[in-house]
Amino acid sequence: MEQVQWADRGQLLQLDTAEGAVQGGCIGVSRLGSVQVAGGFSIWVQLHGSSWVEAKEGKFRLRRGDWIAFEKDSKPTVQADRFGVCVGLTLSGDALREMTRFADRGLYAGRGNMPRRDARIALRLWREAAARLAENPSAMFDAAALRPILLHLAGVQRELAARIPRCPGRSRSRKRQVFGRLQRARLYLEGNCDRVVRISELAELTSFSSWYFSKTFHSLYEESPQAASARMRLEHAADLLTSTSMMIGEVAAASGFDNCCSFARAFRARFGESATRYRSAAVSSRAATAKSGTSTRKAVERTGT
Repeated sequence: MEQVQWADRGQLLQLDTAEGAVQGGCIGVSRLGSVQVAGGFSIWVQLHGSSWVEAKEGKFRLRRGDWIAFEKDSKPTVQADRFGVCVGLTLSGDALREMTRFADRGLYAGRGNMPRRDARIALRLWREAAARLAENPSAMFDAAALRPILLHLAGVQRELAARIPRCPGRSRSRKRQVFGRLQRARLYLEGNCDRVVRISELAELTSFSSWYFSKTFHSLYEESPQAASARMRLEHAADLLTSTSMMIGEVAAASGFDNCCSFARAFRARFGESATRYRSAAVSSRAATAKSGTSTRKAVERTGT
């Protein structure tokens, strides 16, 4: 595999970042392009538009400023929309271990959002890394080329990493291992917001017993897996209400609720108002924002003339 790859204008790339192959590379996806990655840890940053991601952990939508990271056997497929631009990095296990040695930091599975300033920095560092890798395409792993962007992304994850000391384990490496597994389980919950996830699924994913998983998850995130799943499903429903024209019953079904009554009770308990009022308030807010932007633009134009 080459160390710099780009899928653009509907192009499909299938990449295999296996151990013994290229250990670290830069990937870009734009304008209906898509990439399938088999093997290797990968982390992605959405710069413009949206992208859809499907992996072993579930299905995700990335919007501007979102980042998402996957473990080596996740096999994510990333597809950009018409205006989407998403950049990513792939790293083998050896590359990740080398990063931990030179920076005493790691990268973990998960999902989040970064401020626009951090996204701009990420793009600049990604471009610099891609340029250096392109100059030396035969290198297995150019640590110096990737170090700045890896350190930046590790910094973006610093709030996540701050939880590591709370994980069980006598050594720092064991705590990191436990944290990585729990982060993957949390990502699995986010990727399956359309249904109720069983504890046994999460325990199997992390190779922990159901009891140990539930106890450790609650200790780390201060909520049970069941509570986290319910919260994420309701947040998913709120997003569907504001970003789609789906009927309330369709939103309930797409968020894993058996009927509209149970959804209505849970939604009101979470957000303090009905789903209908929540959607109406969001529409009114967007209209007011659009009107304000139009008024500001007209004022600027009058001032200019």
